[in-house]
Amino acid sequence: MGPIILTQLATGLSMLAGAAVVKSVMDQYNMMGPGSDRFPKCARCNGSGRVSCLCNRWSDGDRGCGTCAGSGRMVCSSCGGGGTGRPLPVQISVRPPNRPY
Repeated sequence: MGPIILTQLATGLSMLAGAAVVKSVMDQYNMMGPGSDRFPKCARCNGSGRVSCLCNRWSDGDRGCGTCAGSGRMVCSSCGGGGTGRPLPVQISVRPPNRPY
């Protein structure tokens, strides 16, 4: 093999090794994707992002409405379909009670 081929092979192998190291670090600190425990699973859908559609609750066994497009499952309203519970930013303002002087 020529020196150019050896250089390209070494470069490719080092890139693969670097990607494996980055992935293992990200997995260790739970920084990636749906498997991460960064946010807890949604309590309503148990992390699937889908819940039983309302049309299943009142129908006589048939499925289908505009919300679920016939699948019988709709997007979870608690997590928005993401499957994870995320803290919502809330600002609470409290006014002092009106007191007569």
